[in-house]
Amino acid sequence: MKKPASSRNGWDEAMATSPFQVPDFPREEFEQRLARLQGQLKDRNLAGAIIDDQEILSYICNYERTVSYYRACVVPAEGAPVMVLRALDLDPFRAASWMSEAVGYRDDDDPVARVAEVAGKLGIASRPIGIDFGSHALTVATFNRLQRALPSAQLVDLGGLLWENRLIKSRHEIAYITAAAAIADTIVSEIAEYTRAGDTTRGISGYAAGRYIALGGSTHHIGPITAGKGWGFLHAAMSTTPLSDGDILHLELTPRMRGYGARLMRSVVIGPIAAPLQDKADKLVALQDRQFEAMKPGAIARDVDAILRQGVLDAGLRESYANITGYTLGFYGTAAIRSSDFTRTFRPNADWRLEAGMVFHMYTSAQGLAFSETILVTDDGARRLTQAPRKAFSTADR
Repeated sequence: MKKPASSRNGWDEAMATSPFQVPDFPREEFEQRLARLQGQLKDRNLAGAIIDDQEILSYICNYERTVSYYRACVVPAEGAPVMVLRALDLDPFRAASWMSEAVGYRDDDDPVARVAEVAGKLGIASRPIGIDFGSHALTVATFNRLQRALPSAQLVDLGGLLWENRLIKSRHEIAYITAAAAIADTIVSEIAEYTRAGDTTRGISGYAAGRYIALGGSTHHIGPITAGKGWGFLHAAMSTTPLSDGDILHLELTPRMRGYGARLMRSVVIGPIAAPLQDKADKLVALQDRQFEAMKPGAIARDVDAILRQGVLDAGLRESYANITGYTLGFYGTAAIRSSDFTRTFRPNADWRLEAGMVFHMYTSAQGLAFSETILVTDDGARRLTQAPRKAFSTADR
């Protein structure tokens, strides 16, 4: 793959001068998130909450850490929250987080017991406490230990509350996602311009990873870059098999700006696009554009989903449509436990309503082709944050 020339002298300079950089979150952003959660705890007659999922910790505390050792933030319904984590991580926490209260424990200590002690000092150990039963950090064993450590407390499932609080994005979050979308647009255009027969999906993946860094993003998840063949190409593995004329290069780029991700799918045909394939690409794009037009506040998700799903089936582009047509976008943890956020998805039985401020990855695929966009729902309807041309690219168009 022929790489574009760079006028910059080194990676550090490239990152420092990236046009996609955005400012840090203000402290007020986190104070508002905490105030909202504490109000919800009061409404549910809960004395507090124990937060331990990696992504939710970042959302509330501006700090994340893997679950090699258990760590949690104890949030009282009134007053300052307290983070409980390894003593080794106290300084990094204080350097990153807006919070000031933290308790460290030795590696040979019991972290669950320290969480219970903090709950006691906050006066909530014998009262109802909210906890996310679906947390990726809450194993069955850890939950049982929490129950034993807090015998007088009632541990109440918060359900999807902590995740649904993230659905409506602030202007600062939208700025991060927009910057990530611009990175995706840039790299898709470059790959479409410079890919040729003989390149491999592994080599192109490596190129994309380098460009993520150079443009100010991160490489935690490059995204599937595969050959568009059969049904499973959306999640297929990269390969060292050279691309040849007639192959379809599938690109799903997933750059992140400080954890906030955008996603973009495009297809690049090696050689000229045959007329039947071009017709299918045009139909997919047109159907998806109709779906975007329906993405307005108050729209019911299943109705939005049906526009694309039924349209693709009616057009004979697929024999069946088993997967969802879109899902939530937002923050992803540094050490990802999951690759996608399915807090909200577009499917035939989805009865939730769209709201202004929600951001989604809307995608479709058929016949080896794939198209997707990062979509922000506004008061006036859907707005594409990704702006790459909505077409199947061809190496013969150069």
